[in-house]
Amino acid sequence: MSVVAQGTWGWVLDARPLLDQTYSRCIRWTHGHNNNSVVQCSCKSHCLQTVQSHISEKCRNVSEGILNSSKQKKRKRKHTELNQGEIEMKAFHDKVRSIIQEGTLALVASAKASGIFISTEELTQGPVTFTECGLSGLCEMSKQLPLVDSVEQDTVTQTLEGGSTLNLDLFSRVTENKSDSAVVVTLLGEEYVIPAQSAFLLSDFTRVQPLVSYGAKFDLIVIDPPWENKSVKRSRRYNALPSSQLKKFPLPLLASSNCLVVTWVTNRPSHLRFLKDNLYPYWGVKVVAEWLWVKVTTSGQFVFPLDSEHKKPYEVLVLGRFSPVSRSQSGLSELASIENYRLIVSVPSTFHSQKPQLSEVLKPYIRPNAKCLELFARNLHPGWTSWGNEVLKFQHASYFIMTPEDDDAN
Repeated sequence: MSVVAQGTWGWVLDARPLLDQTYSRCIRWTHGHNNNSVVQCSCKSHCLQTVQSHISEKCRNVSEGILNSSKQKKRKRKHTELNQGEIEMKAFHDKVRSIIQEGTLALVASAKASGIFISTEELTQGPVTFTECGLSGLCEMSKQLPLVDSVEQDTVTQTLEGGSTLNLDLFSRVTENKSDSAVVVTLLGEEYVIPAQSAFLLSDFTRVQPLVSYGAKFDLIVIDPPWENKSVKRSRRYNALPSSQLKKFPLPLLASSNCLVVTWVTNRPSHLRFLKDNLYPYWGVKVVAEWLWVKVTTSGQFVFPLDSEHKKPYEVLVLGRFSPVSRSQSGLSELASIENYRLIVSVPSTFHSQKPQLSEVLKPYIRPNAKCLELFARNLHPGWTSWGNEVLKFQHASYFIMTPEDDDAN
């Protein structure tokens, strides 16, 4: 369970229980099936400890308790006129501000008993290193390989089994772990932890055909596009994608009738406008709600001042239904109605652009045993299919602590 509290405002999520459950028992493959061993994997605690709020000390001294960043003095602008983007951003912020302020306060208070919010003195911080594997670079190199013939359906998938991973083609075949256990395997010369009943394709736009040929129709599609912005250009953390390029993605070929489509959007108004007025209609997706992910520290404060002129402590999720005119609308009455401006409150990962897992929150809005897909993924989830040019990034063994068990795998 990742939901530790919920109410009329939304939910408070804690990633740790879900991760502990997902990787509580892993089969570690070595050089052969007879040498496999059982290990317990847990995510390194540093990954889930955003301790320090980015609120100035002066503001913190003014604050009395949680979430009082609204009392801070605003920094004087060098100019008085706002550009169109700033006008739109301010209008949106003014519309959702009270919802975020009141809702987050109520949700954090209700989650206190769970122990998710603790003082910084209770946390153990220390140096920790992780391995960068250059997956996007490997995707570029893979373009020199011949494409899989989409007609040959038997070549579109491959299964992790038997302990042998040397001959796997990760770039033009969907790789599946069909077992009920997570597995630790060597891929591309590095160890990765692959969740149970998961599937993935490591590729970019030019090699997405194997995902289409996979033949699955998904009932939930979560999208985290690499939106263009100045911060990404400066940091070069990942390759951004022009908004217009998203139209080339064949989402209608992957979505089932009434598929729930959820897209993460930055706070740049042009991105939100493009998604709602251009991209979703182009795909045949009807907007049904906008939700807000509110990011707080381990002590329950906003990670940025709520009224900051530069960065906000929240991001937007736009929910829509894939509903072409030719498709039936039957079955929607059996699902819960989706309310607008619900909040998802959580302590963000310390790694850039890693989002909270939404399976439990979205469960009432999709059919039982739904097939789920994440696009532009950077990690995997049990029971899900994932696609992206860094789809294994946060599955690398360096993000986990592995503890051997006494008994051997069967």
